[in-house]
Amino acid sequence: MTLAILADIGGTNTRVALADGTAVREASIARYPNAEYKARGQDIAHILRDYLSSTGAQPDGVCVAAAGPVQDGIASMTNLDWVMDGTKLTTATGARRVAILNDLQAQGHALGHIAPTHLRPLISGPAHSGAAMLVVGLGTGVNAAPVHGQGAARVVPPSECGHVNMPVRSEEDLRLMRFIEQRLAARAETPHCGVEEVLAGRGLANLHAFAAVEAGQSTEKSSAEVLTALSAGDPIAVHAARLYTTILAQVLADLALIHLPYGGIYLIGGMSRAMTPHFARFGLTETFREARRVDLLEKDFSVTVVEDDFAALTGCAAYLDATTA
Repeated sequence: MTLAILADIGGTNTRVALADGTAVREASIARYPNAEYKARGQDIAHILRDYLSSTGAQPDGVCVAAAGPVQDGIASMTNLDWVMDGTKLTTATGARRVAILNDLQAQGHALGHIAPTHLRPLISGPAHSGAAMLVVGLGTGVNAAPVHGQGAARVVPPSECGHVNMPVRSEEDLRLMRFIEQRLAARAETPHCGVEEVLAGRGLANLHAFAAVEAGQSTEKSSAEVLTALSAGDPIAVHAARLYTTILAQVLADLALIHLPYGGIYLIGGMSRAMTPHFARFGLTETFREARRVDLLEKDFSVTVVEDDFAALTGCAAYLDATTA
């Protein structure tokens, strides 16, 4: 069985682990703070070397999931100014097999390899084995990608759909869109209200700021503070959470009609897990299953939250194992 070293590079930390085939060794998982390496002018290659030095492992393969675009086998992480390719990873690890994935693609490759105990159903519905699936990331950023096929034939196309337009269905939505545009312009940022501006971690903070203005107040809270206020029943936080849930349901419904994920929709990321206890209260299912000209949304598709924090590592292992076979 092939021994592999895996890395999931996030904005703050890099998680590294060893895997035997598709099985990640949980006891081997280690975290490395990216900022410390960046401050020393180092990157992922140094993290992998440090990990192997501490474990003594001699992997046959290496697979890295990067929170950034991957083109022609080269991954670029804008926030870290890190660039990696196969040569760098081979030199750092000595591994013969090398793979580089976008982090969302890694999550897609993890589907089917995640323990049922780490899957929480949100919207019940049929999930057909072997059918297309959809993975949706809600965290520091927002993205989604369809998942087609199994094993070595699995394909998870890259995407940047977190920057599609926020759905506008009401006068309140229109006011929200204008509010976000003005908020971004005031920060000298591109004044475009994509779904990431309302569904990512910073999105909940944006929604709270809007809800405060709607209530005649002017308060700012981080997403963590909004979640705490929500648990305490604060009406502005409740308004923000209701907006978040409604917008998410509409986005998921649109994506479902575009990709027809009869194998299920899977939500990943910190925001999906943080908001899960509140979705039923604010009508996620009802909004998702809103009637349209076709009745697919009224009867098809299921939505599940992935509560495995190491799913990207599992996806790396699954991808490397499938393409090695």
